[in-house]
Amino acid sequence: PTDTSLLLPQVHLRLILVSGKTQDFTFSPNDSATDIAKHVFDNWPAGWEEERVSSPSILRLIFQGRFLHGNVTLGALKLPPGRTTVMHLVARETLPEPNSHGQRNREKTTESNCCMLL
Repeated sequence: PTDTSLLLPQVHLRLILVSGKTQDFTFSPNDSATDIAKHVFDNWPAGWEEERVSSPSILRLIFQGRFLHGNVTLGALKLPPGRTTVMHLVARETLPEPNSHGQRNREKTTESNCCMLL
């Protein structure tokens, strides 16, 4: 049997939660944002118990300040091979629409307090 993992370079991701906790994962360039969210949900790190979510469908990846839609693969992002890429992992029901202005922009000021535990 041929080992396909040798053909594809592994992609190293360091995911950061809103709380600042981080965890490193390794994926294939063929993995999509949805695949990553499911993998992280199924292999939730022990130190992240306080941040556990109810469903992988609300986990979102943010790369360079932009939300990744579910079907975007790591390969499509042209990440540097052999380096660890940092992404933020947040829990959010819906993604902002690319062209929605007005009301959505006014809501932005209240979004950041979703996970603050003081």
